[in-house]
Amino acid sequence: GLAAITEMIHTASLVHDDVLDAADTRRGGSAVHKLYSTRAAVMSGDFLLARASVAISRLGKTEVVQEMAKSLEALVQGEIMQLQSTADERLSLEYYLTKSYCKTASLMAFSCKSAALLANHDRESEVAVAAEKFGYHFGLAFQVIDDLLDFTGTSDTLGKPGLQDMALGLSTAPVLYGIDEHPELKTLVARKFGQPGDVQTACELVLDSQGLQRTKELATFHAQAAVDACCSLPESPARAG
Repeated sequence: GLAAITEMIHTASLVHDDVLDAADTRRGGSAVHKLYSTRAAVMSGDFLLARASVAISRLGKTEVVQEMAKSLEALVQGEIMQLQSTADERLSLEYYLTKSYCKTASLMAFSCKSAALLANHDRESEVAVAAEKFGYHFGLAFQVIDDLLDFTGTSDTLGKPGLQDMALGLSTAPVLYGIDEHPELKTLVARKFGQPGDVQTACELVLDSQGLQRTKELATFHAQAAVDACCSLPESPARAG
């Protein structure tokens, strides 16, 4: 039940995200608002969240309701951070990671913790803490790799066009790391790659830096931290996996 709830919340966030980003594609197909309408997309996202909330309450564990409610709050917080960033915040790796936590990793962290709570581990127990840590680091590794693939993957493998983040004015890890070697990237980031040729120029500067390599190292760090957290969980086929 919890896995289905998490998937519903995740899907709702993607449907709403695509409306806010005016994205045409998702997972290789047309985005919901493209297939139907913006109104239909907003309503279907809301409906999924409502159904998920009902399903969470049916699990009958107050602590899980609280934890999953926190993840809903974090998802919205992440969207607000993306929409309202200042030029300085767009240059900050810390801001980028906090936003990535809110938009992606928070749902994984709170879901994993909720799974431990449903297995009757106390909220402060080693297992519950390790489960949340696992979700946190796994979620960040996932998002960082997603941002890396925006540069290196093609539309066929991603199910969405490449360089989409910069086209939306978003500065991700590869760009932020690239600034160390190419300070001129700062100007492009500050103006959200808004002028003709900005995206292409930024891409070339990032490829001519250690940006992609350092991004890969960041993802590897979080992936390893997720594995380390896993080691504190009880022995099981799932843990071995």
